[in-house]
Amino acid sequence: MGLLIRAMTVDDCDAVAAVRIGGWRWAYAGMMPQAYLDAMSVEEEAARQRDRLTDSESTESTENTNRTVVNLVAERDGTLVGWGCFGPRRDQDVPDTAGELYALYVRPEHVSTGVGRALTEAIVERATTDGLDRLVLWVLRENTRARRFYEKAGFLPDGAREPFEVGGVSVPEVRYARSLTRAG
Repeated sequence: MGLLIRAMTVDDCDAVAAVRIGGWRWAYAGMMPQAYLDAMSVEEEAARQRDRLTDSESTESTENTNRTVVNLVAERDGTLVGWGCFGPRRDQDVPDTAGELYALYVRPEHVSTGVGRALTEAIVERATTDGLDRLVLWVLRENTRARRFYEKAGFLPDGAREPFEVGGVSVPEVRYARSLTRAG
């Protein structure tokens, strides 16, 4: 069963939306209000994905590729099973030479099959090629499964914490970082 990691296209938006929302519902059950998770719409998310991808493609700069949002998907046997994206860092206390991993989701039935690891490795390689020297990400403090995954991938908590409000409930997050040096 081969796994293909490739750039996301507009044709992938519906499948990416299903992966993201399925990932949220599976990974965050019990950590976020269930009513919020249940109200998530694949159709609305697909429309947002199309808008973001279309805007990203129309504004992509060839001079400064580390400012571009990069969306990658994982396909297994012709079925989209994972999605990840990274781009410019959002936090002002992080150097401009760093990027941020915004999202990494895998269909629940493909968790622990190597899809997340392969997507992470592809993102790290692409970010390094794009000239970034560090990647940061935010993860729910209570999401021990994801925190273990990121730690195995070389990310470590950097001490930053912040509340994240979902459906009127504060859900604390912690920031992780990883060096992107060739040895890192």
